[in-house]
Amino acid sequence: MSKTIDVLAFGAHSDDVEIGMGGTIAKLTSEGKTVVICELTEAELSSNGTVESRKKEADRAADILGVKERLNLGLPDRGLFITQEAIRSVAEVIRQYSPSIIFAPYEIDRHPDHGQCSKLVQEAFFSAGIRKYQTAESAVAHKARALYFYMINGFHTPDFCVDISSYIEMKKQSLLSYQSQFIKDAGTVDTPLTSGYIESVIARERLMGKEVGTEFAEGFFASKPLLLKEDLIGD
Repeated sequence: MSKTIDVLAFGAHSDDVEIGMGGTIAKLTSEGKTVVICELTEAELSSNGTVESRKKEADRAADILGVKERLNLGLPDRGLFITQEAIRSVAEVIRQYSPSIIFAPYEIDRHPDHGQCSKLVQEAFFSAGIRKYQTAESAVAHKARALYFYMINGFHTPDFCVDISSYIEMKKQSLLSYQSQFIKDAGTVDTPLTSGYIESVIARERLMGKEVGTEFAEGFFASKPLLLKEDLIGD
């Protein structure tokens, strides 16, 4: 049965969405919008942490950001490929929740799973809107209003930004929930995430904010041109 939410945000792994758009999610939920996060994998091949520990960390992060629900499709980590089965799984989630807006990772990223997640969501975004496309028996076609992409690794010039100056601390706290990934201790394997990664993400959002005249901002890409509905010049 369709649930109808405002935002459905996809990630390949838990923590992807928080890295890319945690501040925007906090802002949306504070405004009364309903946000659901869906991970495609359980990140079972991560160098640090376990499936169980990452689920607990993800749930804590979701609570901090005010996320309505968090789900996981259980697709294989490092096994995300464009198959009909994978597309159908993602399309079923889109139809089940009927979001107004969908977010996915930006395709250009050092981690191949992030790029594959982006491609899968793009395929499913299109397929979910086709009436005769078969998913669950009770599911009906749904075409979200927009598909946007958030950055995980790296810095790119976005199509638009969201001011998250009032929510940067909530974003930081959501990332700190993932102690197994970002906090180095005696049992931690060195990865790109254990050496000042959170600080680099916050620095990126500060630089993004500077680009648009605010303290902190998150940058996004649009799947199609954006229409400005306000007066171009203003008063």
